[in-house]
Amino acid sequence: MALGGSPAARGWLRVAAAGAGAGASSSSSWRRPRGWGRCRALSGGGTPPGRKLLSTPIFYVNGSPHIGHLYSAVLADALHRYRELQGQGGGCFSTGTDEHGLKIQVAAAAAGVPPQQFCDRVSAEFRELFTTAGVSYTDFIRTTEPRHRQAVEHFWVTLRDRGWLYQGAYEGWYCTAEESFLTASQVTERPDAHGHRCMVSLESGHQAHWTKEENYIFKLSAFREPLLRWLQDKKAAVTPEPFRQQVLLWLGQDLPDLSVSRHRNRLQWGIPVPGDSSQTIYVWLDALVNYLTVLGYPDAHRASWPMACHVVGKDILKFHAIYWPALLMAAGLEPPEQILVHSHWTVQGQKMSKSLGNVVDPAACFRQYSVDGFRYFLLRQGVPEWDNDYYPRKAVNLINSELADALGGLLNRCTAPGLNPSGTYPCFSEVCFPRGTGAGGPAWTSAEDYELVSSVKDLPLKVSSSFEQFHIYRALEAISDCVRQTNSFVQRHAPWKLQLKEPDQKRRRDTILHVALECLRVYGVLLQPAIPTIADKILTRLAVGAAERSFKDLNFLPRYYGEKCPFEGRRLGLDVGLLFPRLEKPQDRSCGET
Repeated sequence: MALGGSPAARGWLRVAAAGAGAGASSSSSWRRPRGWGRCRALSGGGTPPGRKLLSTPIFYVNGSPHIGHLYSAVLADALHRYRELQGQGGGCFSTGTDEHGLKIQVAAAAAGVPPQQFCDRVSAEFRELFTTAGVSYTDFIRTTEPRHRQAVEHFWVTLRDRGWLYQGAYEGWYCTAEESFLTASQVTERPDAHGHRCMVSLESGHQAHWTKEENYIFKLSAFREPLLRWLQDKKAAVTPEPFRQQVLLWLGQDLPDLSVSRHRNRLQWGIPVPGDSSQTIYVWLDALVNYLTVLGYPDAHRASWPMACHVVGKDILKFHAIYWPALLMAAGLEPPEQILVHSHWTVQGQKMSKSLGNVVDPAACFRQYSVDGFRYFLLRQGVPEWDNDYYPRKAVNLINSELADALGGLLNRCTAPGLNPSGTYPCFSEVCFPRGTGAGGPAWTSAEDYELVSSVKDLPLKVSSSFEQFHIYRALEAISDCVRQTNSFVQRHAPWKLQLKEPDQKRRRDTILHVALECLRVYGVLLQPAIPTIADKILTRLAVGAAERSFKDLNFLPRYYGEKCPFEGRRLGLDVGLLFPRLEKPQDRSCGET
């Protein structure tokens, strides 16, 4: 369970309503909230002005963080940094920990500590990991905070007062590990470790127990058609498209009402239902409200909501794309602007599992690859639409090839005293490199040179488009392709062979270096969202000031287009040494496996 945790509550087997039937019509039938038509997607032409929210899931503290948690956080961080560089600052970037529920209660008891102490320890591990990883969150929310309890209680009372909750008796299979009720089609009988037959979840393999109790139930079934209209009206509301299709498939089936409380004699570690001390609010309803809590709900959220973009893993898609929008509609609020969904990481083709001993420790990966090196690997290799595989040799080969050799080699070569003895941003000569297609230009230029200029000029738009479509890996791929082209440009013209005593050859060498450094400046700016430390080293070496690093400052190779270049003749910054030292080949054992 949890935001960023395991799969999912599935609905009900048998519900007997106490007052209103499951899915029964009500005088409080749902209506579109005012402002519904203002909800626009990230890739659909921008959003209204206001304090936008970008969020990771909040992560369940029943165990230490792994690379799946880190991937969610780094994806969101790259988007946040991209928006800042685009001049879309002033937003809230939230992450945090989900700290209520039966699994926490059981885990704390097993550890022999109070639940709050258990949560404090694991939550601190997540905070430390994200700080180390350079995740630039503006709010770290914990569901045990008083501000969150106030928000959840208000949200509950709103649902109740608007007529969307009723009490009903339930009996069926309950899986503690998933914090969810399972239908008969979602369980199967298998032997346990002692050979005894028991019922387990088909999806997770965790044991399920027959449970009978009376809970509060949310009229989820009333929102099937509104949810369908939302997804049809807002094509990019759930992105990438395969995940939107999955949600539509779910909505094409029955949508049972949803239990939103648990009896307190079974679950004490959670927020009590307002006005009914015998019940605890369902941990998923509790957790989802965190996105409103960080915006100041119930008092200050209206200036920002629904300008929210949630980055989530595919295992919690149903909670975010069905339950959460339905709950918001019931509370008189619009669905979030966009839900960006990513897939999972496997390890050498296998699902990460403690029993298999292949859970990858992010801290070990940071030690092995460096923070920026591992960020680059995750963002470069992570394709949201399908699961991605991690193994150390693959990571080392990619990082060495693209960061140490291609990018680092290019910077070190073009700024080395042997090739650039003046230690300046060399001057560009229009005579040496006239504007055109290469035809009729100096004998040393070629069509490939002009293709490089065209590729780098178009690169910012290509990178921005990839970020907007939640395809960060494509942005990095495009940058890597241009880095390769630039290295070929320098190698092709071998400026180290030119004689500086000859004025024509000196102008030619300076022009070659000027073009290469202009390319590096663009790469440094565009890489800031993904690998901020390495990008800073590039820009610092090129003496690009803090106020010259936004996307609007890119203006690539202005002298080629007859404009003034503010960097020409500027002294280079401090020598940063090797941009990225080559990594050693890994041993047979996978880095960070525990």
